[in-house]
Amino acid sequence: MSPKKKETTFEEALKNLEALVTSMESGDVPLATLVEKFEEGSKLVKTCEERLKQAELKIEKLRQDADKASLEPFAPDAD
Repeated sequence: MSPKKKETTFEEALKNLEALVTSMESGDVPLATLVEKFEEGSKLVKTCEERLKQAELKIEKLRQDADKASLEPFAPDAD
């Protein structure tokens, strides 16, 4: 059984994307390599968008749950 591949975090994807862009901007990259890097960058952008969407959905759910919460008066147990 092969180990599960760890999901890339938003921060990891963004860091990799920034490094990729920097290397592409150097001007010393052949066209074929630029195309490969562009493809890789597109995948990283998609990963970032997915992680942001997941976070947005989680925050929205938490906000909805918080809106449903209600406070009740404290009544200590009578011993």
